[in-house]
This record gives sequence, structure tokens and C-alpha cells, in this order.
Amino acid sequence: MYGYPFYDPTFIIMIPAIIFAVYAQAKVKSTFLKYLRVQSKKGYTGAQVAQYMLHSNGIDDVQIEMVAGMLSDHYDPRRKRLRLSQDVYMGASIASISVAAHEVGHAIQHARGYTPLKIRNSLVPVANIGSSMAWIFITLGFIISPALLDIGIMLFIGAVLFQVMTLPVEFNASSRAINELGSSHIIYADEIPYSKKVLSAAALTYVAATASAVLQLIRLLLIRNQRD
Repeated sequence: MYGYPFYDPTFIIMIPAIIFAVYAQAKVKSTFLKYLRVQSKKGYTGAQVAQYMLHSNGIDDVQIEMVAGMLSDHYDPRRKRLRLSQDVYMGASIASISVAAHEVGHAIQHARGYTPLKIRNSLVPVANIGSSMAWIFITLGFIISPALLDIGIMLFIGAVLFQVMTLPVEFNASSRAINELGSSHIIYADEIPYSKKVLSAAALTYVAATASAVLQLIRLLLIRNQRD
């Protein structure tokens, strides 16, 4: 297609996204490990902080569970489960408390009917189909018909929209976490900047994922236009 077998000049578009993604992953891991060693002055564990924040926000139907893995923490809105990794659940570090508070932020969003979260959740089926089926159609589009390529790109757009809507959801959860930690005096004022560093580093991974998805979409559109 471009004069040389297996040569795709549009791939250069992805290089900044790849570099950014590698940096984001390294940053979140190093920041988490750094503040995992910094104990909070009041000594509350992540599980205790999560339970307190849920109760103070009138949320009594969310169960807190401990799960395996590092940075495997998440909130499951379907089952109303707040799942915290062992380091976060049992730890009393700044990192543990910050991550636990962030995940509670998602539970609060769910309970309050936060609009961006509802939009993102509605896109989950589209994103799942898009991420699993898009590349099948895209590959077949190169081999069989541009019409299949178009279908693949449309499916991929669904996955991109999900990534884009993830950003306000994650930023808002972190904002809620910081506000709760400060207003409830769970940590001291001089510890707040450390929590912000932990959550800001985590946010980079979502920014990197979104940037990668958007650039990949641009690349696919360029390839599609060149095939025409």
C-alpha cells in the first residue's frame, strides 16, 4: 500500500502515545510505592477510611472486600462492591488512604447519580464489543472489503468514547476523595499534597489510555482515506 511491504508510515502517530503510556505506568507505580512507605499520622487503614466515608455519605449498601494484586482497586457498581488490594485495605499509608478514598469517590458518584458516570456506564456494552470485535473487522477490511474496515472503525469509536468519558469520572472521583479527606480530617492538612500526588499520578494512566485511543482512531481514519 505504501511501496514497501509491512511499512506503515501512520504508525509514527502512535509513538508519542506509547512513550506517554510507558511514562504514566512508571510514574503511577513509583509514586504509589513511594507513598506506600509514608504512614499517615492518624493511622487509619484504607478499609477504615472507606467505611467511614461511605457511612458519612449515607451509603450503607456497599460492601468492602479485599482482593489480590497491586493497584487492583476498583468499585463495582453492578454488585455494589468496593474492592481494595491488600496494601490499600490493610495499609495505613498515604497511598493506601488516597486510593481507598478515590474508589469511594466512585461509590459516591454512583449513589448521587453523577451524569458522566451514568454515560460511561451506558457505554460499557459498546466499549466491550468495540474492544473485542473492532480489530477483527479492521483486519478483514484490509483483506476483503473497505466496508468491513468502516464497521471496525465505527466499533472502535465506541471504545474511544468510553475512554473519553472515563476522564471526567476519574478526575471527579479524585476531587471528591481529596475534599473528603480534608473536610473529614482523616489526614492532616500538610498530608493533603501527598495524597494529591498519588491521585495525580494515577490519573496519568487514564489520560495516556485516552490519548492512545484517540491517536489510534486518527491513524485508522488516515489509513481508510489512503485506501480510497
